[in-house]
Amino acid sequence: MLLEIPDILSRDEVVLARQALAEAEWVDGRVTAGPQAAKVKRNAQVPEGHPTARALGDDILARLERTPLFISAALPLKVFPPLFNRYSGGQSFGTHIDTAIRQVPGTPHRVRTDLSATLFLSEPDEYDGGELMVEDSYGAHAVKLPAGSMVLYPASSLHDVRPVTRGERIGGFFWIQSMVRDDAQRTLLFDLDTAIQRLTTAAPGDPALVQLTGVYHNLLRRWADT
Repeated sequence: MLLEIPDILSRDEVVLARQALAEAEWVDGRVTAGPQAAKVKRNAQVPEGHPTARALGDDILARLERTPLFISAALPLKVFPPLFNRYSGGQSFGTHIDTAIRQVPGTPHRVRTDLSATLFLSEPDEYDGGELMVEDSYGAHAVKLPAGSMVLYPASSLHDVRPVTRGERIGGFFWIQSMVRDDAQRTLLFDLDTAIQRLTTAAPGDPALVQLTGVYHNLLRRWADT
């Protein structure tokens, strides 16, 4: 499942985030890449644990906790603290698959990367290129969203970032360990939850709501790890 989630941050919040990132330290993005990804990764990144990254990351995580669409789609169990990157001057990230397990820096905790997320902090007209390309069984999908919006997709997907030939593409990225690790099961639960919500609005007294809600929770009970 590839899902766009709009307005994680407001326009004013994006401006403040960009101002904070402009004053932060930036290093070679390969510092967090695995051996294979490092061969094709060309970008800049705010170091893990940097005060600016921690503060912005905490704010993003707080927003996600109040975003029903994210909760319904991801069914999050653990979230890796957001990181921030920048592409410019022809930089890109070649085709790769994200590392399966990420160690949270400075802690003994590990996150299984079931889902990847990219939060766009540059407007599409600020740069040329820079599309996030995500491959699935239906082909490759190009993603280039308004600043403040986010895309969620399976971390097992082949994906890449096309070269940025003008301007700067600034964004946040992180990973989610879901309570339901299987993407097909997670997608089925999301579709069912969406249908229940629509039926709740259209026919709030329909007896089928109780039955469908029961089916949702029984499937979640069967598939979830907590």
